[in-house]
Amino acid sequence: MSFAAIFIKAAHAPGIVTAFYRMAIASMFLIVPFFISLKRAGYVLPKRGILLAILGGICFGCDMSLWSTGVVYSNATIPTLTANLAPLWVGFGSVLIFRQRLKIGFWIGLAIALGGMFLLIQRNISGDPTISIGALLGVGAGIFYGIFYLLSERGRKLLDTIQFLFISTVSSAVLLCLFIILFGFEFTGYDKYTYFLFFGIGLGVQVCGWYLINYSQGFLPATTVSPTLLGQPVITFFLAALILNEHLSLWHITCGLIVVIGIYLVHYSRNK
Repeated sequence: MSFAAIFIKAAHAPGIVTAFYRMAIASMFLIVPFFISLKRAGYVLPKRGILLAILGGICFGCDMSLWSTGVVYSNATIPTLTANLAPLWVGFGSVLIFRQRLKIGFWIGLAIALGGMFLLIQRNISGDPTISIGALLGVGAGIFYGIFYLLSERGRKLLDTIQFLFISTVSSAVLLCLFIILFGFEFTGYDKYTYFLFFGIGLGVQVCGWYLINYSQGFLPATTVSPTLLGQPVITFFLAALILNEHLSLWHITCGLIVVIGIYLVHYSRNK
């Protein structure tokens, strides 16, 4: 999963185009497993589960469009970091929609994470505005991902992993296709290197990465899976430095660690 931002940044294409190919290529690889799963279900799926998967795919497509644009506009690390604020918005959604009561640790983690994000953005407003814009796009992406998480949490109770993953991925691909047309981007005309990256992000990240995460959730508790995934922006940082020669200042690294600590406290308080 940490390679996703690297693929997007390295591709010679707009972020939305790379995100579209990620979903479109993944959809093709998931067709056969989906129909096998559909056959086992007697070719009948719950309508509510299908609706939740479609809505989840739409939210995930919005998440991908904002995050990928932020990565192309700024760098691979910062938008990935701020997009991981999704657990905060999931917590708010749980309170507003499902009337859940949250522990004090959630609010402490929220304050720490938002404080770190504010410091991260505020320092760059007068310095490098592209970093701030990338961070804000990541925040917007995280909000949509938080909604996707709430929808998938309900949808996965009605559909299995492959069913939900395929339907939501196809929905995301359709939405991103419409975005490409709306913004006047090109579907073709890119170099072979870029098409290779399209294939890599579709098969490696969307099919393998997402399936492994969903599969592991059936064997590991959320207290193990969720905090572990916080390693994604950290690994992305090292990959970006190694492959893309991106360098962040000590200020960026410090603020990023503050954000990660805050998000971890949010996970810990909700899953304890």
